Amino acid sequence: MDPVALTRQLIDIESITGKEGAAASFLADYLEKLGYAVERMPVEGERFNVFAKPANVDAPALVFSTHIDTVPPFLPSSEDENNVYGRGSCDAKGIIAAQIAACEQLRARRVSVGLLFVVGEERDSLGATIANQNPRGSKFLVNGEPTGNCIALASKGALRVEVTAHGCMAHSAYPELGESAINKLLDALQILRTMELPHNPEIGSSTFNIGIIEGGRATNVIPDFAKAQLLYRLVGPSEELRKSIVSAVGSLADVEFVLDLAYMRFITIPGIPTMTAAFTTDIPKLTAWGEPVLLGPGSILVAHTDREFIAKAELMQAVELYAQIGTFLLS
Repeated sequence: MDPVALTRQLIDIESITGKEGAAASFLADYLEKLGYAVERMPVEGERFNVFAKPANVDAPALVFSTHIDTVPPFLPSSEDENNVYGRGSCDAKGIIAAQIAACEQLRARRVSVGLLFVVGEERDSLGATIANQNPRGSKFLVNGEPTGNCIALASKGALRVEVTAHGCMAHSAYPELGESAINKLLDALQILRTMELPHNPEIGSSTFNIGIIEGGRATNVIPDFAKAQLLYRLVGPSEELRKSIVSAVGSLADVEFVLDLAYMRFITIPGIPTMTAAFTTDIPKLTAWGEPVLLGPGSILVAHTDREFIAKAELMQAVELYAQIGTFLLS
């Protein structure tokens, strides 16, 4: 198989989160043609995870895994002498291709390995959540995200928060007759912006992003509703931070925690350079699939951008690194 060609094929199948069906079907058919026993693991509607293992293996000891979905917008593939471009090139369709190629190498050596490709990582890790309810007996999980082919010592967690303020509508000429939900939300957000966040000497500080703000009816109406969607990158347990957020917001707004992915530490492999991931992965939702390793080709700095790409040399190096990791862990 040609990992570069497969990467381009995958990029050219749009699989923005929620619309992964076509890409998942392609992968399932592709792996069946290679001779794998393939399971289409239902997730939601037409969305499904893909689990594949050698036909003669009951429960692979090691599973390579990453996600099928991408962020919007769809960007078709292209390439030059050095790089492959397009949405998902490094996050994470090039990784899928590298993992399949590595699995082929290990399968040829009769090593007990499998593949798990999940949906929904870019939004809520729904595919990983479903997969964790259906483990297949693996002892190790090698997860792929863009780490520049370094092996991660740890990755930050993620806490998604919705802060919703309520008010009372009135004519904007008589603001004293209403109560502005937007003003209340802005006050709450200002308090949260100045709140001290946890620090971990090994990985740095937690970070905070106000991703989406919505609310109001019209410019001449005192708004009765306003909501903000926030994301905290965690460097430790979330319990104390959750309490601090609720306390800081107080009666200004309602607080709902919609996603909580833990800070994680990982297995390392001798001879492979290390890094610390400031981003979050599906690994906290895949704990039933074995001890985790995190490594993948490409740079997280170009993921989610209109210039996303993966270097061909790095893609091919990842194939050898995945095979090396599998051999080491199962030796």
